Amino acid sequence: MADRATPPDGSITGWVDDRAASPPRAHILGMRVDHVEFGEAARLIADWAAEGGASRYVCAANVHMTMEAHDDPAFQTVVNGADLVLADGVPMVWGLRALGLSQERRVRVSPDLLYALFDACQERGIKLGLYGGSPETLRVFCDWLAREYPRLQLACAIDPPFRPPTADEDERYTRLIRESGAQLLLVGIGCPKQEKWMAAHAGALPCTMFGVGAAFDLLGGRTKNAPAWMRDRGLEWLYRLALEPRRLWRRHLFNDPRFLVLLARQALRERAR
Repeated sequence: MADRATPPDGSITGWVDDRAASPPRAHILGMRVDHVEFGEAARLIADWAAEGGASRYVCAANVHMTMEAHDDPAFQTVVNGADLVLADGVPMVWGLRALGLSQERRVRVSPDLLYALFDACQERGIKLGLYGGSPETLRVFCDWLAREYPRLQLACAIDPPFRPPTADEDERYTRLIRESGAQLLLVGIGCPKQEKWMAAHAGALPCTMFGVGAAFDLLGGRTKNAPAWMRDRGLEWLYRLALEPRRLWRRHLFNDPRFLVLLARQALRERAR
């Protein structure tokens, strides 16, 4: 598992020499983002899950996560301690490029990377677990999985309460996941809750955990996907804002301008060194 140390804000670490298998990485506003393209990300996660036994967690970075980490050093430590931090949002690609890493494209988690992982689970016999979503969302998503991936082994599907689970509930959910034999656990309870949950259960669950945000809603058909031209131009946030303005307006109007200004400052500092 990756080290849990938090780097100085604004630093770039470049090539990592503590683990031979670690990809190059940068720290965007202090939060680590790995320079990993789509195919390598899919291979790494599937291989980790197939190996089994080890407890790992994977984060999908976007502007929201970056700003949460910038504002909360404890959360920054959680993300920086992950085994893999993917550049899920287009602004993460801009950030990596600005800091000297030639990321070609975003690693789009939902649905592209998840489709690749579902294929891998089906072909390699990897047991899939789900944690998150409402009972209805999870039911629709499980029905969709059964139709689209009939040979995929669904080990467990747990819909925790929207409030923080009690100690007894958390112990029961942890036991159910462990006893199910899930090797790849998709955690869809939103940022920053899902990242904190994965970090808290690292070591307790012998599987690869992957924070997937609202993927259950998207793949279950409750929310719509942005058009390809908007996704490719980094405008997916605008599409989602139009769909859910009351929930998302504050996040985007507060976080997005700050992110751009702070990233520009960091990039200028790096170039001046």
